[in-house]
Amino acid sequence: MIKPSVYIKDLSKHVGEEVILKGWLYNKRSSGKIKFLIMRDGSGYVQCVVVKNNVDDNVFEIADKITQESSFEVKGKVREEKRAIGGYELDVIDLKLISLSQNYPITPKEHGIEFLMDNRHLWVRSKKQVAILKIRHRIVKAIRDFFDSRGFVLFDPPIITPNACEGTSTLFEIDYFDLGKAYLTQSGQLYAESGAMALGKVYSFGPTFRAEKSKTRRHLTEFWMVEPEMAFYDLDDNMDLAEEFLEYIVQTVLEERREELKELERDTSKLEKVVRPFPRITYDEAVEILRKNGVDFQWGNDFGGGDETIISEQFDKPVMVHRYPAEVKAFYMKRDPQNPKLALAVDVLAPEGYGEIIGGSQREDDLETLIQRIKEHNLPQEYFEWYLDLRRYGSVPHSGFGLGLERTVSWICGLEHLREAIPFPRMIYRNTP
Repeated sequence: MIKPSVYIKDLSKHVGEEVILKGWLYNKRSSGKIKFLIMRDGSGYVQCVVVKNNVDDNVFEIADKITQESSFEVKGKVREEKRAIGGYELDVIDLKLISLSQNYPITPKEHGIEFLMDNRHLWVRSKKQVAILKIRHRIVKAIRDFFDSRGFVLFDPPIITPNACEGTSTLFEIDYFDLGKAYLTQSGQLYAESGAMALGKVYSFGPTFRAEKSKTRRHLTEFWMVEPEMAFYDLDDNMDLAEEFLEYIVQTVLEERREELKELERDTSKLEKVVRPFPRITYDEAVEILRKNGVDFQWGNDFGGGDETIISEQFDKPVMVHRYPAEVKAFYMKRDPQNPKLALAVDVLAPEGYGEIIGGSQREDDLETLIQRIKEHNLPQEYFEWYLDLRRYGSVPHSGFGLGLERTVSWICGLEHLREAIPFPRMIYRNTP
């Protein structure tokens, strides 16, 4: 009895049976009167073996003329073959062409990155890109599973906001009807703080935007960020959560996406070291590391990408740098009571030169102090009155952080550039396709 069509990933359940598969031609080769068609269907890859003497002439003719990325349906008998891609093969009985692909532009030869980016809508079909996107999907699920299983509530902030979290210099500005200027959000944090005051522990997860004119491999203008906010958490609680969070993500991917990591030729031994505890150093200690490595770094400056790389190279797992100079941090970060020049902030730097993947802090919970900070940063207080209400009505110590999804994907996959960590990257020189 012929079963309904199945997915390639499920072929292990159908050894010795006849099945129908539907997908696209990834590649093919010939050996005399035998055609080997590599089919992909999104769930996996399988070699379909077409033997001339075992099929009708028209079937063999289709196998001969079918082209890269043509869609087709195949019927055949499943057998185990450990040497074959995916570990199984299909002995073809019948073959139906659905749509013949003409002159598919991305051939097995090498292509320049600009050509591939221009054809990103097709490039995502390649084995490497499929592996990256499957790992991204698993990271997203791990993020949600982590917070959902620990009593957090998803809290969705708006994407269009009337003000900025940290000034408007790197925001995309839009005209918002008769209400004047509005901006695409650079963070859901301020809104998530209101959620924490209502629900205790929340997280927001969605797209954010930065109009930063940067061309580095670490920047996108549109990216995804997850931002937990927790009432009654201090900086140490915040760091404990971030540490547990990163360990969970990495170990989950190692457990469930090892084949995709292998496809990317990722050195998983480095990821296996990402287990608690993580090293924790102060900003002062980080500055000393830079100076010992020949960097003429001035205390009070923020770290650049090169600085972060040097610091992280001293460790084989993420390093947590805390207590930064308050002058280089956002207005909402609480000062260290032991040294008011420092903010109770933490950045988590990924190993292998991947830079900051988490930025967070304990938030300022005192009303008058926060009003003063807003004035010091020359921000319009009237736009922050709702935010100040969180301090007027039942203020508590609270903390949170943000994790950039694409930077995390890039690190775990071992990518050279963020542009491959998202389906359609947006950069200062590209907004297509």
